[in-house]
Amino acid sequence: MDRLTSFTSDPFDKPPCRGCSSYLTEPYIKCAECGPSAVLLCLQCFTRGFEYKKHQSDHKYEIMTSDFPVLEPGWTAQEEMALLEAVMDCGFGNWHDVAYQMRSKTKEECESHYMKNFINNPLFSSTLLSLRKNKDSCFSEGAIPFKPSDDPPRPTFDSVMSRDMAGYMPARADFMEEFDNYAEWDLKDIDFVDDDSDVLRALKLSVVDIYHSRLRERQRRKNGNILCIASITKSSLSSLCQCTQSEQHAWY
Repeated sequence: MDRLTSFTSDPFDKPPCRGCSSYLTEPYIKCAECGPSAVLLCLQCFTRGFEYKKHQSDHKYEIMTSDFPVLEPGWTAQEEMALLEAVMDCGFGNWHDVAYQMRSKTKEECESHYMKNFINNPLFSSTLLSLRKNKDSCFSEGAIPFKPSDDPPRPTFDSVMSRDMAGYMPARADFMEEFDNYAEWDLKDIDFVDDDSDVLRALKLSVVDIYHSRLRERQRRKNGNILCIASITKSSLSSLCQCTQSEQHAWY
């Protein structure tokens, strides 16, 4: 039996079963022979002898579970994860709601276990102390006062100069919004797996090629816009020197 740290309590963070596509709950089965993409099955599909392409029902398998103690007896790894998630969701000290979310432990057990293993643990205390000493030594000279630089210019959002520069940010050499800004959306859900057919793989590669061409066009337009903005900004700044202080404030 393989011991595996559990996923979060959110069911949508868990992998789907290859057989019925339902979100897996522990314990579940992992094929030990198929790879590199793992074949994971719920107990129902495993007992039915589910087979898929290269995966056969007589393959060696592992039982994936986190039902084993980590820090102390009586607390499984799954319960440790559930406790940390409950404290993060409900807040430290709110042990009544933490225990209600845990359901398997009382509020006294939750508080005692958390304080013993995560707050008063000597290992954690020594680690935090060394980190604090390192932090104090790094910042012993005091903080450096912040002073914004005017070179290159940093116009505020929605100012006249920002609009004239088409949202260009000279300090980052980038635009607030790129040309063809959502080109990545067509690519974000593509995943290459071993089970893809030749036609499907060729289709995915074509989408990647199209995305690269869109990136090249984006860079071409970006370079041209930067050259144009540089010439406009240079003439604008020269005329700005002749403006009054109130006019300069409105410009920026």
